[in-house]
Amino acid sequence: MRIDVITLFPEFMAQSAALGVVGRAAERGLLDLHGWNPRDYAEGNYRRVDDRPFGGGPGMVMLIEPLRACLAAAKAADPVPAPVIYLSPQGRPLTQAKARELAALPRMILLCGRYEGVDERFLAAEVTEEISIGDYVLSGGELGAAVIVDAVTRLQDGALNDAESAAQDSFEGPQGLLDCPHFSQPAQHEWGDVPDVLRSGNHAAIARWRRQQSLLRTWLRRPDLLDEASLSKADKQLLAQARDEGDSPR
Repeated sequence: MRIDVITLFPEFMAQSAALGVVGRAAERGLLDLHGWNPRDYAEGNYRRVDDRPFGGGPGMVMLIEPLRACLAAAKAADPVPAPVIYLSPQGRPLTQAKARELAALPRMILLCGRYEGVDERFLAAEVTEEISIGDYVLSGGELGAAVIVDAVTRLQDGALNDAESAAQDSFEGPQGLLDCPHFSQPAQHEWGDVPDVLRSGNHAAIARWRRQQSLLRTWLRRPDLLDEASLSKADKQLLAQARDEGDSPR
């Protein structure tokens, strides 16, 4: 997958993409990341990429022409068409379902705003969609772009050492529930012991326990997800039993 990022700080994107799962995916040829700095396409001695907003007010607005030239160069670098995604608190919230949708694309271009934002005319003319990573405001779109890069890269075939790891994550699966609790060594600890069922070797019982814990954790922490899930009769019985027994490791 090729991802082009238009940003005033391409070095930030390069550094963040060099670590962990994303870095290994790039080494395996699963991710091709390129940074584009609109300042390189600005005219004049000062290479200005922003100016005061019409109507007054604080802050600066990113200019059309440097962004337009930068985007044109990014598009021309590869013949594969790419949606242009603007990272914005006004955008559609990023979900795991959206990450899967983006991960299926061969290419995308991420636009990172700064200051008070980007000239609205550029957004209307060039941006395919806007995406938000949460209901808060950051200094720029780079952190949001890094989140998208990570979220879609780990879904590429071969990015994770164990493909089942992604399938068991929170928000995955047809119902999009939260993940169950996980434990490792030691089995006994001053903070508590690993549940007996996980040490039983009974794979059917383990699967049932994990499903029940996933349902219970979703009910406790994100009940809104249950409202959207189509639970089976067996799931409803598991959840009711867990709620009645208070069966949770936490």
